Order: sequence, then structure tokens, then C-alpha cells
Amino acid sequence: MNDDAMNLRARNKQATREAISRAALHLAIEQGPNGLALVRVNDIATAAGVSPRTYNNYFSSREEAICAFQADQSRRAGQALCSRPADEPLSEAVIEAMVELYTNPEPDKTGLRMIMSTPELEGEALKAFTMAEGPLAEAIAARTGTDLRHDPHSAVMAAAVAGAVRVAGRYWLGPGSTESFATVLRRTLSCVFPSAPPD
Repeated sequence: MNDDAMNLRARNKQATREAISRAALHLAIEQGPNGLALVRVNDIATAAGVSPRTYNNYFSSREEAICAFQADQSRRAGQALCSRPADEPLSEAVIEAMVELYTNPEPDKTGLRMIMSTPELEGEALKAFTMAEGPLAEAIAARTGTDLRHDPHSAVMAAAVAGAVRVAGRYWLGPGSTESFATVLRRTLSCVFPSAPPD
């Protein structure tokens, strides 16, 4: 199989994954705050235009399907930092990489509120955001020339950044919040990097 065919296959698989995830979240929102238990695999598969077997090839639970977008974003955290200019200060590079990653596009407020207000989904989302830590720690270590095996600094910083993203979500969903998610995220990330105040 040539590279073009492999890339097309990967894109098709990602598109199917995203379609299933969108369908699962949409159905959960339709059912209301306590309706997660009413969302069935067959319903998700039908809404996504796939078979239940295909659904099961991608996800092992409704919670995993609903939070797939957050998981996919988090897996790209290290790559996002690596794409920043090499001469950019670490604090600026991390903040800009995370703002670009988590706000392009801006999160769906209704969907995120559903996730953060449903205990089973909130736990899955926590797992999803935690996925950012490993790749991000590796990227920070590479950028700073430190050894992850012996120096915990990069891992601690990555965990703090992942935590700042979660906190930003809670504040953004809070009563009376009218700011963009990017603005809130910059503010929470500035707590990790106090020398880089938010805009």
C-alpha cells in the first residue's frame, strides 16, 4: 500500500471516528442531563451511518465515544508544541500551542457542559485530558534538553498544563461567563507560567 492510500485510509478512519463521536454526543444532549443511560449503541451507530460492529471497532463504551474529540486533541499536544518556532520562549510556545490546539475550533459549550456535568463523562474526559501529559512532557523535555528519565520537571509542567486546560473549561462554563475559551485558557495557563501574563 502506497503512502497516499495509507493516508486516505487513515483520514477515512478518523472521519468515521469523528462521526460516531458527534452522533454519540448529540444523542446524549438530546436525552438531557440524566439521559446517558438511554443512549444505545444501535442508536449511535444508526445516527453515524455505520453498523454496530463498526462502532465496536472504534469504541468500547458510550463515554469513550462521547469524549473522543477531547482525547484526540490531547494526543496532539506534544505535536502542537513541536510545531512552534524553536527560538520561541518555552512559556510562550506552550501557551500558544495549547490555545491553538484547544480553541481551533472553539469547544461546543453545550457538549462540554454535558460532559462536565455527567460524572461518567467527566471521568472519561479527565482520562482524555490526561493523555496530553506524556506527549507534552516529551516535547518540553526535547525543547529544554532535559532527560525525562531522571528529571521530573517536564512531566510536572505537562501535568500542570493539562490541569490548566481542565480548569479553563470549568471557568468558561461557569455562570455569567461571556469570555472566549481562548481568553479563559490563556488566563489559566498564565498560572503555570506567571512570567507570561494573559492578554
